[in-house]
Amino acid sequence: MTQRRVRVSTESPSYAVCVVGTEVSIDIYGSIPSGATSFDARGTSGVRVYVVYNHSDVKKPAGASRWTLNSQVEVIVSMDIPSSTVNDSKVRISYYGQKENAPIEGAWLYLTCVNVSLDADTDRSGMVKSNGTNKTKWMWGPDGQGAVLLVNCDRDSPGAKHMDSAYQYVQSYADLQDMSLMILRIQGPSAIFADYKLVLHVSVSDVDKVRVFHASGSGSLAQYEHVLGSDKLSYVVDRPSGQEEETFYVEGLAFPDADFSGLVSFSVTLLEVSDKNAPDTPIFTDTVVFRVAPWIMTPNTLQPLEVFVCSMERDANPNGDFLEALRALVRKANCKLTVCPEVENRHDRWIQDEMEFGYVEAPHKMFPVVFDSPRDRGLKDFAFRRILGPDFGYVTRVPPYGHVSSLDSFGNLDVSPPVTVQGKTYPLGRILIGSSLPRSGGRRMTRAVRDFLYAQKVQPPVELYSDWLSVGHVDEFLSFVPAPDRKGFRLLLASPDACYKLFKEKQRAGNGNAAQFAGLENVKTITIDEMLADKTLRSDSEYVQSCIDWNRHALKEELGLTEQDIIDIPQLFVLNSSRADAFFPDMVNMIVLGKHLGIPKPFGPIVDGRCCLEENVRSLLEPLDLTCTFINDFFSYHTLFGEIHCGTNVRRKPFSFKWWNMIP
Repeated sequence: MTQRRVRVSTESPSYAVCVVGTEVSIDIYGSIPSGATSFDARGTSGVRVYVVYNHSDVKKPAGASRWTLNSQVEVIVSMDIPSSTVNDSKVRISYYGQKENAPIEGAWLYLTCVNVSLDADTDRSGMVKSNGTNKTKWMWGPDGQGAVLLVNCDRDSPGAKHMDSAYQYVQSYADLQDMSLMILRIQGPSAIFADYKLVLHVSVSDVDKVRVFHASGSGSLAQYEHVLGSDKLSYVVDRPSGQEEETFYVEGLAFPDADFSGLVSFSVTLLEVSDKNAPDTPIFTDTVVFRVAPWIMTPNTLQPLEVFVCSMERDANPNGDFLEALRALVRKANCKLTVCPEVENRHDRWIQDEMEFGYVEAPHKMFPVVFDSPRDRGLKDFAFRRILGPDFGYVTRVPPYGHVSSLDSFGNLDVSPPVTVQGKTYPLGRILIGSSLPRSGGRRMTRAVRDFLYAQKVQPPVELYSDWLSVGHVDEFLSFVPAPDRKGFRLLLASPDACYKLFKEKQRAGNGNAAQFAGLENVKTITIDEMLADKTLRSDSEYVQSCIDWNRHALKEELGLTEQDIIDIPQLFVLNSSRADAFFPDMVNMIVLGKHLGIPKPFGPIVDGRCCLEENVRSLLEPLDLTCTFINDFFSYHTLFGEIHCGTNVRRKPFSFKWWNMIP
């Protein structure tokens, strides 16, 4: 890498700084003495001198080291070892006449070599190594390079009111662990910095995305000075005598989004201090690039760690019995259960709709991050007040005009397990969001949330059609469960066709009088014969099946699935004001805790002493080594237009796969 061009003169010595790893081009033509026709260039120990020339125009001298003075000939010098003292290395340019053996004149260049390197964990090993290569480019993949930065979106200090990133100072030593190290290494004589200075800087476009703290070494939190980011574009680095490393902590302030790629670069520039009336002259710049770690969702196939649910004991539709059944299921799955009390949920039981759990990861640190939806009903403060904490981050996106629809709730947000589609691998799966078909007047997830999800890159979203549902959430017609074979999972789809097929089989077997909703108080029953004869129910179900079939095709295309990867779960829907609701508890809307499934109890027709719907679902899922537990959520959730998945939320173990090793 050519550093700069330095002129030499026969009248007085010239002086320059040479940075390790760079080259200095010497202008030998600015003061050629009269009569000179050739030259040679020699350096003292430690200085490498090269002559670069055009082979077609210039003949290399034989034996002697004199070169013809020709504009096609250039002298380059470089040094590999920092100087001990200022001007301790020299280059002499000797000019010769046509016949003289002795030089007619000479020009001296005094060199001081310094090493300046701005380093981060560019090989993603968890360590900051010196003089990393390709620091200015961030590359994906197992052979890629580039440092990773976390958004400091947790709250490590118990007394703090906001996320750590809201404060322009270091809150605690734990706060530092969420930041990425950046080390400025400087070698060479300190005296050189009487005429030169080092400036650390960030671009105007990145200044509000990051914050940098400089560690002075005193041992107290006050030593960490805020030097870059927020509103600070540059910082002059003092060069204390003998100190070869300056340590900086880099804090991410913003996730990737529509207006931010996630890439941030920092540079250090060595400047020659000019006279008062002239600007300083840049000598050398070293740059390192970080990528802000994306927010990553976790699919049903990952290990459950903690289940969240709301207590509604004093509500008009209490869920005490539901809670007891859920507790038993959570114990079987060996998970933690967190119950949000009524004083905090404020009569809002739909905890799945309020938030989505994910995580962020860098080579040195990982922590969960809750994504708070913009729906903002009774639970709107729960994620920020009760989940945000030490090593538990928080992020939200709010539409600019505050308008939200039901599709902005996070029951309308899911993620597939890892898939491969036409040779393209998605090792972290793909995000699924419900939307409308391309037509006017349809509901869509707000652009603020959709832009955020797309910008994360590592789980490219698939937009499905969910606007045909009254509530409009993807979890009303699909779910994923783990499986021991094939792709490691099955996609479950609600299926009116499968339900009609089952009911016809029971009718042919002489069970047409078996009734749906038997055993429920104050709920009108309807027999299999009546359901099969109900033309409106049939028409509604045919319409719903066509909507689910549209999604089935999209899911097969976008997730690389075949029919063998899909299981149809019997389910009927009815239309209310042209949009659909589940006719009986929606069994696809389940909670998946490893091999333990908590499924809405459908109260289907009793055949041979057992619910035929439950028996059918068991026959489909239990061969996959899954345990089906049917939980009564009829009055506590179903009649309020939701089910078990809508009323619960699960934090899961992160992927073992490192996101930076994928190629998006």
